Amino acid sequence: MKLAQYAAAASLVALIVLCLAWELWLAPLRPGGSLIALKALPLALPLTGILIGRRYTYQWASMLILAYFAEGVVRAWGERGAAQALAGAEIVLSLAFFVAALAYARLTR
Repeated sequence: MKLAQYAAAASLVALIVLCLAWELWLAPLRPGGSLIALKALPLALPLTGILIGRRYTYQWASMLILAYFAEGVVRAWGERGAAQALAGAEIVLSLAFFVAALAYARLTR
């Protein structure tokens, strides 16, 4: 159970950092960064509940993360270069969080 909690927390924090770095420095849509970096804000909402281990937070955050998975798939398909690699990382991190969150929710049933 603790392993699932740590995996979910680590992948969520990594996804927040990835979203910010991607849109501000690594491969922004506009030079100098863009307001799309605000997409990291919804990920910060469940962070406290994930770190504490609230089962309900894991349940609704697992649905939230699917939007980031979908964005990663779309951008991996349509982008080239660094943005495509970053989209692949977003897919991996969102899947890791989804699996860990489902495992934690199931184990704490």
